[in-house]
Amino acid sequence: MQISIELFILIASILLFFSILVGKTGYRFGVPTLLLFLLIGIGAGSDGLGIEFSSPNIAQYIGVIALNIILFSGGLDTRFSEIRPVAVKGLVLATVGVLLTALFTGLFIYWLTNSVVHSVTFTLLESLLLAGIMSSTDSASVFSILRSKGLSLKENLRPLLELESGSNDPMAFMLTIVLIQLIQTPDVSGWEVLFMFLKQLFLGVICGFLLGKLAVRIINRINLDNDALYSVLLLTVMFFLFGFTSFIGGNGYLAVYAGGLMIGNHRFVHKRSTLRFFDGLTWLFQIVMFLALGLLVNPSELLPIAGVGLLVGVFMILIGRPLSVLISLLPFKNMSFKARLFTSWVGLRGAVPIIFATYPWISDVPQAKMMFNIVFFITILSLVVQGT
Repeated sequence: MQISIELFILIASILLFFSILVGKTGYRFGVPTLLLFLLIGIGAGSDGLGIEFSSPNIAQYIGVIALNIILFSGGLDTRFSEIRPVAVKGLVLATVGVLLTALFTGLFIYWLTNSVVHSVTFTLLESLLLAGIMSSTDSASVFSILRSKGLSLKENLRPLLELESGSNDPMAFMLTIVLIQLIQTPDVSGWEVLFMFLKQLFLGVICGFLLGKLAVRIINRINLDNDALYSVLLLTVMFFLFGFTSFIGGNGYLAVYAGGLMIGNHRFVHKRSTLRFFDGLTWLFQIVMFLALGLLVNPSELLPIAGVGLLVGVFMILIGRPLSVLISLLPFKNMSFKARLFTSWVGLRGAVPIIFATYPWISDVPQAKMMFNIVFFITILSLVVQGT
């Protein structure tokens, strides 16, 4: 059904307003507000109020823009003084932890769908792809829950968890892209995969820090007549960071987070108002992103995969994530066992895995739509069980 632009704006404003009200109520009862945004999107979709939205391309575009803003804003708000004591731990979790989570979960999915459950069968590469999509923690969920509650955690756990969630999305993204290529062109050599991986990592970090430092100088030296344009200028810098780094073959998400870190830890004109602008923008795009992803899924399609999704989700929450965290943190003897357990529990899945699940769907990977539905189901399970 075609709707006019006026009706679209009306519906969008009602959904946004309702999301804000429901989010306020959910906050009081300890329910993650992002989960409520997701459920509102599902309720307004084709199986609910009947709003038709079935384009993974548009959902991906919305998700990419939203993820850029969330990562950049998270970088801006993170102090080097906070993350310096936990930098090595965070980077190990964001790399080794993600790889181990993908490996353990992928092997479990392959065993489960080939030996136990016969309603769906995944090859080894397809199992690893599904696991790779879900291997990172969600920055939007982690930032939202830890910061909105004002939690005071011991052993520098909050900066550790925020650093991990802000920097592990690039690893999961690279795993997703590499595994899609391996499925579509199995003759790709391991050296090519390793080179692409290292290239994305290196260029992402270098572009983020160098362009971020350059951006600070430009912002401080340019003289804009309207103070409000400084926020727009920083938004432009963020999009340039992502676009330029991706264009030359680097990881744009990593560049955006690193650039946000570099800019946020320097003085620049109108810094306070700019940070407040990005706080509001982050919340807006979190709501829009979760609503769009909620509209994209049909609840009737989740029922056939509920059994598989539940088993995989329980494995990730109780075995895959904790095992990966405990192995990754073995070298750090000064960290208590309670802190390790808490770190393993805050493995929240959210919008990021759902966004990454649109990539195989758009690339016409076999069973991609089923993968998307499984990822969506596990995201809801994670937000309900771990988020609350």
